[in-house]
Amino acid sequence: MSHRLTVQHLGPVAQADLALGDLTILVGPQASGKSLLLQAFNAVEDLDAVVDALKRHGYHWEQSPSDLVELLFGEGMRGLVSPRTEIVVDGEPWDLTAEAQARWSKRGRKGSRVFYMPAQRVLTLQEGWPRPFTAFDVGVPFVVKQFSEDLRRLLEEGLGGDALFPAERRWKREIRELVSDAIFQGAKVKVDPSRLRKRIVLEVGADGDQLPFMSWSAGQREFIPLMLGLYWLMPTQATPRRQSIEWVIVEEPEMGLHPRAITALALALLDLLKRDYKVVLSTHSPHLLELVWAMNELRTHADFPDALCELFGVRPTAALREVGEAVLGKQTRVYALGHGAGGAVAKDISSLDPGHPDPDVAGWGGLTDFAERAGDVVARKAAAS
Repeated sequence: MSHRLTVQHLGPVAQADLALGDLTILVGPQASGKSLLLQAFNAVEDLDAVVDALKRHGYHWEQSPSDLVELLFGEGMRGLVSPRTEIVVDGEPWDLTAEAQARWSKRGRKGSRVFYMPAQRVLTLQEGWPRPFTAFDVGVPFVVKQFSEDLRRLLEEGLGGDALFPAERRWKREIRELVSDAIFQGAKVKVDPSRLRKRIVLEVGADGDQLPFMSWSAGQREFIPLMLGLYWLMPTQATPRRQSIEWVIVEEPEMGLHPRAITALALALLDLLKRDYKVVLSTHSPHLLELVWAMNELRTHADFPDALCELFGVRPTAALREVGEAVLGKQTRVYALGHGAGGAVAKDISSLDPGHPDPDVAGWGGLTDFAERAGDVVARKAAAS
């Protein structure tokens, strides 16, 4: 069980020392290495299952380190790992290629400990149905192929019927209501079995008109793979979690979503913490950091669970108070990756203190820079007029 990951000279990442909490968030500009760090953590934590999946689907790397790197991280990533690259897991040096090769000859299917929802998740749905692992080009990152395969298996195994949303046994009622209002506006998500090939459709209006994949909004296309991934992690309310999974990684959960939809999704992510998953996110939006900042500020208040409900704009219920009580005992960590002369360096900004002398901490890794600048410019011009 790894809780500390130290990486040096991995692609654009010069130095990253990540002590992972129950909820860990990575922020930083494009091409600073957030996804690479998350994929490296996935490979470290879940290498048995990763090697097993590659073998099962007919992939091989002929003992070539660069081939393995490309299979894991995607085409064009052969130069990601160099002789300078160092990966240390809980204080122990870790050789990706040697460890993977040692597992190649082992037999037996390995269960995953990590469930990874990549930023490219919209690519998993082809005409409204998840693509199998081998339908992707060999150069597509492993995490994309595996996520699509997981969703395909979930739908083939069935979810208790063709109704995907709303489904009473899936999610708490308050989460379903937030998602319905913010993302689907009363539409239903269903599996349509009427054609020669099943597909996911949106059912809208009093007449139940069915909208195929390409007629959905961009936000709905982004959200439905996330929703299915969360369904996989939350089998039913009576079965709170997948026992083999310890870590949940979500890249840019806000992608394509309106702030109200991000709020609804954030409540579902907190429910993962209540179910004792450890959650790691990357984001380009201040929305999730605002949530963490508010929770940090509210932790000392006796009515924290009710305050959390108020934060989400929902009525306090026994179920949501349980989420609040669980979240109260969880540790949150926030890291900012910033470009430097020698590459990106990760900095711990977990306090999110707006008055901190370090601009990375005060500005939340650059996510609030424009808002602060806009306020300063407007205030200055107003004072001068």
